Amino acid sequence: MKVVFAKPSLPEKGVVVVGVLDGRKLTASAAALDKNHKGALTRAVKASMFKGTKGQTLTVLAPGDGKISRILAVGLGKPKEINDLALQSAGGTIYAALNRVGATAISVLVDDIGGCTFKAAEQAAEIAFGARLRSYRFDKYRTKEKKENKPVLKTIQIQCAGNARAKTLYQAKDKISDGVFLTRDLVSEPANILYPETLAKQAQTLSKLGVKVEVLGEAQMAKLGMGALLGVGQGSIRESKMVVMQWNGADKPAKGKKAEAPVAFVGKGVTFDTGGISIKPSGGMEDMKWDMGGSGVVIGLMKALAGRKAKVNAIGVVGLVENMPGGNAQRPGDIVTSMSGQTIEVLNTDAEGRLVLADMLWYTKERFKPKFMVNLATLTGAIIVCLGNEMAGLFSNNDQLSERLTEAGNKVDEKLWRMPMGDVYDKMINSDAADMKNIGAGRGAGSTTAAQFLQRFVDKTPWAHLDIAGVTWSKSVKPTVPRGGTGFGVRLLDRLVADHYEKK
Repeated sequence: MKVVFAKPSLPEKGVVVVGVLDGRKLTASAAALDKNHKGALTRAVKASMFKGTKGQTLTVLAPGDGKISRILAVGLGKPKEINDLALQSAGGTIYAALNRVGATAISVLVDDIGGCTFKAAEQAAEIAFGARLRSYRFDKYRTKEKKENKPVLKTIQIQCAGNARAKTLYQAKDKISDGVFLTRDLVSEPANILYPETLAKQAQTLSKLGVKVEVLGEAQMAKLGMGALLGVGQGSIRESKMVVMQWNGADKPAKGKKAEAPVAFVGKGVTFDTGGISIKPSGGMEDMKWDMGGSGVVIGLMKALAGRKAKVNAIGVVGLVENMPGGNAQRPGDIVTSMSGQTIEVLNTDAEGRLVLADMLWYTKERFKPKFMVNLATLTGAIIVCLGNEMAGLFSNNDQLSERLTEAGNKVDEKLWRMPMGDVYDKMINSDAADMKNIGAGRGAGSTTAAQFLQRFVDKTPWAHLDIAGVTWSKSVKPTVPRGGTGFGVRLLDRLVADHYEKK
C-alpha cells in the first residue's frame, strides 16, 4: 500500500474521507465538502445514528451530481481526547472500511482542530501509520482465493497543511511498520518452512540495513557449554542455532573512551513445540508454529531500529530450536548443565523455552554487559489463565525498567501487567538432584516459577521477562491488528528505546 501526503484541496472525484467530531460537528474539510454537495453529508448525518464518537463511521454514496463516488465520515470523538492511538485506530478503520468495498485509491482530508494537541501534519502521520498496520495480510499460500476477496486498496493520499512535515514524521513510523510486518510474517510461517536454519537466514537479511549478524551452530554452542539449549533441540533432525544481532547506532565515543553499553533483547525461538517426550495434546498443537514468537519480536525490533537509524547500541539474541520427540530426544528426569555452570533437572520437556532462554540470557550478560536485558517468550499457558489475551505478563528484578516498559506499553496499546516474584516462589524450583528443576511443584504460580527460573541466569543485570503467550496470535480483529500474528512487542520496545535510551 502506497501512502502519499499532499497539500489540502477538495477532491472532485473518487472516494473521500473526512473527520467528524463528537456532537456531529464537521471538521473544516468536511464542512467544505458538504457545502460543495449541497448539504448531502449533513443530511446523512442527521438521518443516522452517527454522532462522531471515536470509531464510528458513516458512508454517503454518490453525493450530489459530481464525480465523488463515496464520502466516508470517520468519528474522531472529542478534540481534547484525540491522541496518537485514536488517530492510528482511525487510520486502521479507514483502511478496513474502504478496502472492504473495493476502493483502490482514496483521499483523506485532515484539518487542524481547535482543542486538539495534534496539528494536522501530526494527525496525518498517525492516521497513515494506523492504515499501514491494518493493511497487513499473510496470504502467500492462498492460490485459489477469489478476486473479490483480495485487498484492492493500493493508494492512500492524505491531504493536510504541512504535508512535507507529515511525510517526514511518517517515515520513521513506516520503518517501525516494517519491523512489525516482519514479526507477523515470521510467526505466521508454518514450521515446515520456518525452522532454526531458515529463521536464522531471515535474521541475516538485516545485514542489508547495517545490522551485524552472527549465526552459531550446535558445535559452537557446545563449546560455550550451552547444554540447556542444546538439550531441547536434540530430538529434532533440524540443527539448533543461535543468532546474535548488533545495531551500533549511538554516536562513536571520543578517542580513548569506551563505547556506550548496549541495550539487549533476548527471544525464545522454538520454531515448533510438540512438547517433546512430555508431548502436548493434539488439539491446537498447530498453533505451536508460533512458539518462536519471542524471537520474531526481537528480529522485527532490530529491523525497526536499524530501519529508522535509531541512535542507540542494541543487541538482539535469539535461541532457535525445534522441540521434537525423536529417538535422541531429551527425557523427563535428565539433568543438563547450562552455560552458567548451573545444573537443571528437566522434569517436563514441555517446559523447554526457559531452558533455551537460560543460556541466551547468560551469554548476553557475559558477552555484552548490557544496561538491561528484556527477554520475550511465549512461555506459559498459565499467563493466559491470569491475563487472557489482553495483556502480557511482566516479571522483573528492576522497578525502573518495569515502570518504563509499562509506560511504553500503554503508549502503544501493547499493555503489560507486572506479576509477583520472590523467594517463596524461587524455592519452588529447588531440586533434590540438581541446582534447580525446570518446573515447580503442582499447578500453582506456573508463570512466576518460570520467571524465577530465568532470574537465576541474569545475576544483577537489570532484567525483565515478558510472557507473550496470550498476545502473540489473535483470533479477533482490532483497528490496527488483523487476525493472526500481532507483532506485539515490536512497537512497545521501540518506544522504550526511543523514550529513554536513544540519543536525541
